[in-house]
Order: sequence, then C-alpha cells, then structure tokens
Amino acid sequence: MSLLRRLLGDRTPPDFPGSLDPGEDVVDSAPVEGGGHLVVTALGLWIPAEDGARRVGWHLVAKATWADGVFTLTESSEVGKAGAAVVLADLPPVRFRLPAPGKLPREAYQRVEGSIRSRHRQQIGAGGAWFVQRKVPGRDGTVLQVRPDPGTDVALVEAIAEQAAAKLVNPAE
Repeated sequence: MSLLRRLLGDRTPPDFPGSLDPGEDVVDSAPVEGGGHLVVTALGLWIPAEDGARRVGWHLVAKATWADGVFTLTESSEVGKAGAAVVLADLPPVRFRLPAPGKLPREAYQRVEGSIRSRHRQQIGAGGAWFVQRKVPGRDGTVLQVRPDPGTDVALVEAIAEQAAAKLVNPAE
C-alpha cells in the first residue's frame, strides 16, 4: 500500500487477499500471529481463511471476546428458516492471537452490539432459545434470528419463531 493511500485514510493492510465490496472501507485491522489479518469493515469481520480471507457479517457473529491477547470469534451458521425467521447454530469458536490489536477488539464489539436491535431469552422445556432481532449489514430492516440450545426441541422453537416473526411483520395480528 502506498504512503499516499495510507495518508488519505485507507486502512487496508498490505497484501490483504480479500475482495472488498465497493464502498466497503476498512475501519481497523490487526495482524494475526501466524499470518493474515483481522479486518473490520461496516459489513463484517474479515478473518484469515484457507483461500486467503473471508468476511463474517456482523449479524452472524454470535460472540466475540478479547482476553489475554486472544480474540475469540464464535460464528453462527444459518441452518434453517422458520417463516421469516432464521434458525442459527453456532460453529466452534476460533481463536486469533493478536500481537498488536490496536482498537480492533473494541471496533468489533461495537459493531456486533450495534447490529442487535433486541434480544430475548426464552425457556422452552428443559432447554431454551435466544430470539434476536438484528440489522443485516448492507440491507434495510431487521431479521429475527433464533438460536436453540443444544437438546431443545428444534421443531417447537421453529414454530414459536415463525409466529413471532409474523407478529413482528404484522403486529395487529
């Protein structure tokens, strides 16, 4: 990256292999021990991947923590639909050691929290589920996401989520 681009505000790390969308500016980045960078943009968190880098949208970050020089990311996967609601399952956490984190942990936390419009924990039988309304980066409106606990009756959670999503769209019903 040229010094001129850096002076003009381009925070893209040198040799970043990701393909940013038009207007997707880098807010902050931090080198990852072992190679690659974590990169924060308005649309998501770019993480090192086998083929270079991939973006995790803020609405799919279930949890991001920072402790003892390690940034831990728990990503959610969309595993189904329940009417207008999306059913999620968490992937195993991935840890990134950041020798020079700068403001990246704070920037990531603010964007994850900023994507959440509301959240509600519901006990369902011996388990439960999280119901979260989130803003999807780059789109208008919100989406209702539901994350059942392991062992919770998924069909029941989906039925509840479908009804809740319908009421959010048509509150008079």
